[in-house]
Amino acid sequence: MAHLKDKVAIVTGASSGIGAATARGLAEKGARVVLAGRNEERLSQIVEDIAGSGGIASYKVADVTDFESTKALVAFATTTYGPVDILVNNAGLMLFSYWKDAAVGDWNKMIDTNLRGYLHAIAAVLPSMLERRSGRILNMSSIAGVHVGEAAGVYGATKFFIRGITESLRKEVGVGSGIQVSMISPGVIDTGWADKVHDETGRKIAGELNKQGIPPSSVGEAVVYALDQPPEITINDIVVHPTRQDW
Repeated sequence: MAHLKDKVAIVTGASSGIGAATARGLAEKGARVVLAGRNEERLSQIVEDIAGSGGIASYKVADVTDFESTKALVAFATTTYGPVDILVNNAGLMLFSYWKDAAVGDWNKMIDTNLRGYLHAIAAVLPSMLERRSGRILNMSSIAGVHVGEAAGVYGATKFFIRGITESLRKEVGVGSGIQVSMISPGVIDTGWADKVHDETGRKIAGELNKQGIPPSSVGEAVVYALDQPPEITINDIVVHPTRQDW
């Protein structure tokens, strides 16, 4: 398949993990990729690596929790390469805690990134896609949006949210305007997420889970597959998790 050649793609949360793997995979398929994230050093290095392999990529430091920053990201991509054809909504936080711990700070961080961040990015790219009646939006959900795991109540809820908006988008702008709307639901992926959990008990649970994690490239390959389809085909939902994961 060669449906990604010369397409303009934005990947959020692209400074590491699944986002970085996705950006590399899209560039290998000939897409012109804009990597977005908050760690400029990492973004710059990945762009340099992609260019060294013959790909086309740029980066823009952006905070998807801020709508103005997200709009500036889309404007940068449009000015640099042309109208955005593909949005990979990937930036996210997974912070574990029990309800009894009332980790409100972590809850709010996940709500800001996993909910508002996705909505901001969709709002920023959708007008142009609707005008052209063409485009692809892929939302990164999680197996936690299917089965809620231990100490993952709020995180799981944010991923159920993503599942809901993806299906609504598919029915409204997919069926109505020909925009391909997809979702990938990863299981335990070794992205270093466990080290970011602040709650002590949650960090222990995350560390145990991460022992069975598979590499981000496994998900990146699924993203490329879902997006590398002709206009009349939409891959709605793919679940990718370790063979030994029992939930």
